[in-house]
Amino acid sequence: MTSPFLRVSDEVRTALAEGRAVVALESSLIAQGLPVPHNLETALAAEAAVRESGAVPATTALDGGRLVVGADRELLERLADPERSVAKSGSRDLGPLLAAGRLASTTVSATMRIAHMSGIAIFATGGIGGVHRGAASSFDVSSDIDELAATPVAVVSSGAKSILDLPATLEMLETRRVPVIGYGVDEFPAFYSVTSGLQVAHRVDGPAEAADAVRAHRAIQGSGGLLIVQPPPADLALDVAEVDAWIKDGLRDAIDTGVRGGAVTPHLLGFLARASGGRTLGVNIGLIVNNARTAGLVATALMDRP
Repeated sequence: MTSPFLRVSDEVRTALAEGRAVVALESSLIAQGLPVPHNLETALAAEAAVRESGAVPATTALDGGRLVVGADRELLERLADPERSVAKSGSRDLGPLLAAGRLASTTVSATMRIAHMSGIAIFATGGIGGVHRGAASSFDVSSDIDELAATPVAVVSSGAKSILDLPATLEMLETRRVPVIGYGVDEFPAFYSVTSGLQVAHRVDGPAEAADAVRAHRAIQGSGGLLIVQPPPADLALDVAEVDAWIKDGLRDAIDTGVRGGAVTPHLLGFLARASGGRTLGVNIGLIVNNARTAGLVATALMDRP
């Protein structure tokens, strides 16, 4: 925690100094990912879930030329305010946005980088980015994959966002040497759905086994991050075939309406919310909180025997 750009909250700083468990949380779900008022409510619920698991939450953001680690309520409310201009920062954007003093949310890649700079080993999110459908022609591959390959932080998620090409995403993770570990499952979850038909190479059952895997991976010289995946809560999960049909309809709608580039993802998410009658939003919120809870348990187990 020596970088002059870091602004670490007293609670997080004390927890790290005392060797207690800390879980990093992203903020793009607040500023760009979820609608009002669910955005702030979900962020607070995720922090509460981390605390209930015995760890300290550290929501990250950019504010006033600093990397914030442990955002307070006032900053969370500013990030959640739709009337404010909030930039969205991947790891590539951190330097320019810091220099400009912008208020910005953090994506998976940015949060991983900030967590590592701060000495935080575990990070919880909803789903990582990956290989987009049609990437063979668009070359649209999320920087989350390269960040996972390079940055030694364990990420707990419900796989990758289901609007992506999941088989290609798994292949890319393998190519980039990123271990994918099922948390109580043998199959890669499909974000909104429990099953994808895609097997994972490794499985752990419970926080102690997950912590052992993180510990061993970090001990290997040159290792980057690893991905621990668990499905959404079963009572909220949607049928994978139904979701896939909605995604295909949404992609056709994007083409028909001229939506291109970075606008495709929010267009698809909005389409899915409408097609599902709002059910995708409920799944998204549920899995974010559930992943935060699991990350807290893993972080606590990791600190029990660091």
